[in-house]
Amino acid sequence: MKHVDIFTDGACRGNPGRGGWGAILKYGRFEKEISGGEPMTTNNRMELTAAIEALSRLTEPCEVTLTSDSKYLIDAIQKGWLTGWQRNGWKKADKSPVLNVDLWEKLQKLLDYHTVSFVWVHGHQGHEYNERCDVLATTFADSFTDNT
Repeated sequence: MKHVDIFTDGACRGNPGRGGWGAILKYGRFEKEISGGEPMTTNNRMELTAAIEALSRLTEPCEVTLTSDSKYLIDAIQKGWLTGWQRNGWKKADKSPVLNVDLWEKLQKLLDYHTVSFVWVHGHQGHEYNERCDVLATTFADSFTDNT
């Protein structure tokens, strides 16, 4: 199975507001940068979208190390929240509804297809790929005008 390193970040100008996401896929010496966004969204939606879009670009099952500065994304996987939310009908421990269910469902399908390990990095602390993903995400968010 091929090993791919993925680095992701999401950004939002206002929360909600103009949003962007960025990702870098690294396979051996090859790197691919991707980005996108929405004119009205949230930071958490952009963080999830970055991971979904990056994993969706892989054309065969891969072993993936996904690095992100999003505690929302990383904790949901590593602390088992996603599994619990699904088991409880998309309700959190306090019985309130889980946000972004549409994206969590897409992500879960990709996690079932690929073997993914998640790594958290502290954002804006000089991690080369995290910083580049931040530039991709914020540039896309800034491409929307306030009238978009």
